[in-house]
Amino acid sequence: MKSSLRRWWQPPKPVVIPLALVIVAVLGFVDYATGREVAISAFYLIPICWTGWVAGRKAGLFMALAATVVWFFADFLEHYAYPHRAIPFWNAFMLLTLFVVVVLLLSAFHRAQHHLEAIVQRRTAALQEEIAERQRLEQAKLQAERLAVVGTMAAEVAHEVRNPLGAITLNLELVQREITKLAAGEGHAPDEARTLVGDMRDEVRRIQRVVEDYLQFARLPKPQRQPLALNEFLGQKLAFLNGEFVRFRVELLTGFDPALRTVHADAELLWQAMLNLIRNGLEAMPEGGVLTVGTWREGGHARLRVTDIGKGMSEEQLRQVFRPFFTTKSRGTGLGLTLVQQIASEHGGHVECESAPGQGSTFTILLPLAEPS
Repeated sequence: MKSSLRRWWQPPKPVVIPLALVIVAVLGFVDYATGREVAISAFYLIPICWTGWVAGRKAGLFMALAATVVWFFADFLEHYAYPHRAIPFWNAFMLLTLFVVVVLLLSAFHRAQHHLEAIVQRRTAALQEEIAERQRLEQAKLQAERLAVVGTMAAEVAHEVRNPLGAITLNLELVQREITKLAAGEGHAPDEARTLVGDMRDEVRRIQRVVEDYLQFARLPKPQRQPLALNEFLGQKLAFLNGEFVRFRVELLTGFDPALRTVHADAELLWQAMLNLIRNGLEAMPEGGVLTVGTWREGGHARLRVTDIGKGMSEEQLRQVFRPFFTTKSRGTGLGLTLVQQIASEHGGHVECESAPGQGSTFTILLPLAEPS
C-alpha cells in the first residue's frame, strides 16, 4: 500500500510537468468560471509544490510562471474593471513572487531532507560496520582464549610425548636390524617385516611432526615489529622457493602494489605465516597449477593475498578452516592456518578466506600499517 502511494506521488519526472500543467489549466478554468465569488488562487500552489518536490527546483519555478500566466489570463477574461490598469499586472507579479518564494523554500527543505537522509545512511552504515567489527573482535577474543588453552595443552603433550617417541624410533631401527640378521640366518625374506617396521616408523614420524607443530604453536613469541620493505622482502623469500614450485609443477605469479612500501611487522613470523599459506596452496594443486601472491594497500592497512586454483573448499569446510585441529589433509595437524591466524592477530590484524569447490582458495592477511603505540 505504501509503495503504491509512493509511485502515485512520485511518478516519472517526464510525466510530472504535463500532469501539473493539466491541473493548472483546470484551476484556471475554475477560476474563470467562478469569477471573484470564490478565491482559489492558493490552490495553484498544489501543482507548483508537487512539481518542485518531484522534478526539482527549475521545474517548480517553471510551473510557478505557468500558474501565474494562467491566473492572469483567467483574470483578464473576466473583464473586471480595476481602478488602475497596472493593478492586474501588479497582482500577477506579487502572485508570482509568492509562488517563487514557496518553490525556493520547498527546494531548500528538499535538499535538507536529502542531506539528512544521507547523514542517516552514513551513520547507519558506520554503526553496522562497528557492530560487525565488535562481533569480529568478540569472535577473535573467543578464538584467542581457545588458542591459549590449545597452546597450554600442546606444550604439556609435547613434553610428555617427545622423548618416548625418540626412544621408540631408535628401538624400531634396532628391531629392523635384528629382523634383517634373522632373515639372513634362516634364509627367509625380510620384506614383510621391513614393511611393517617402515609403517611403524612413518606413523611415529607423523606423531613427531604433530608434536613439533604443537610446540611451535605453544612457543609462538610476541612479534618484534620493525619497519619492513614488504614487497622486496617477499620477492627475496619467494626466490628461494623456486625449487618447490618446480617440484610441484606450479607457476608463480606475483603482483606487488608499489604504493605499499614499508610495514611494521616481525619479518620471521610474517614469513612463517605466508609460508604456511603458500605450502597449503601447493598441496591443494597436486597436478600443478598457478599460485598467485600479491600485496596492496587499502587505507591504513596492508593486504597480503595467496591464491591457488586447487580443489577449493565447501561452505562447511570454510566455516571451520581456522578451527584448531581441523584439516582437510590426510596427514595434516590442523594447526597451520590456526598459526597463521594467531600471527596475524598478534600483529593487530586478521585473516580472511574465500573458497569454492573446484575454484581454488584465496587467503588474505590484513595488517595495520601504523606502528603500535
